[in-house]
Amino acid sequence: MSRLCSALGTAVSPVTHVDVPRQTDYQGRFIVLSPINPQADAQELYGCTHGSDTKERIWTYMSYGPFDSVQGMRRWLEVGAKSKDPLLFTVHHRESKRRVGIVSFLNILSNMRRLEVGHIWYSFDVQRSNVNTECVYLMLCEAFDRLKYRRVEWKCDSLNERSRLAALRLGFQFEGVFRQHMIVKGRNRDTAWYSLLDQSIIHNSEPTR
Repeated sequence: MSRLCSALGTAVSPVTHVDVPRQTDYQGRFIVLSPINPQADAQELYGCTHGSDTKERIWTYMSYGPFDSVQGMRRWLEVGAKSKDPLLFTVHHRESKRRVGIVSFLNILSNMRRLEVGHIWYSFDVQRSNVNTECVYLMLCEAFDRLKYRRVEWKCDSLNERSRLAALRLGFQFEGVFRQHMIVKGRNRDTAWYSLLDQSIIHNSEPTR
């Protein structure tokens, strides 16, 4: 009697309890991530991302924005505040005491122990600073240290060179491009995929200036 041998993936150790990211404050040295508060956040977030071509450039590759008014942004935040996936957070900059952006956990699949970090945008004046590094660091700590997830994903428009470079700088590995993945604002979007795995992540020291 012949036997057919099939290749199998590596066995995965079970986890007693698999949770999802907490809707709470995440405290860093340079920033604090807080669950979005539409009434408190809208004015400052609108002000730091609208009013000039430079400020509004952050919306180029997003599926939403720029907004027509503070009220328009507040309505978007109100929808986001009710959502558990994506789970949105406002970025508070400690030094300036200002709200400077948004980040989120999304595509959360606790049974597969994986999630994505996305909806990431910051005001122009804190880009290329320690803000993004620490935001992602805090989110990775939640995903890998507390939740014991196996995989964190980063996805962006393949034409968004700044986001692609940020993913690589933060240690994510490029996995490929989904061609004709989406239609965003009437234009084709090919999506570049990146990932970090629990086996390869090194995140036991806080980011520095």
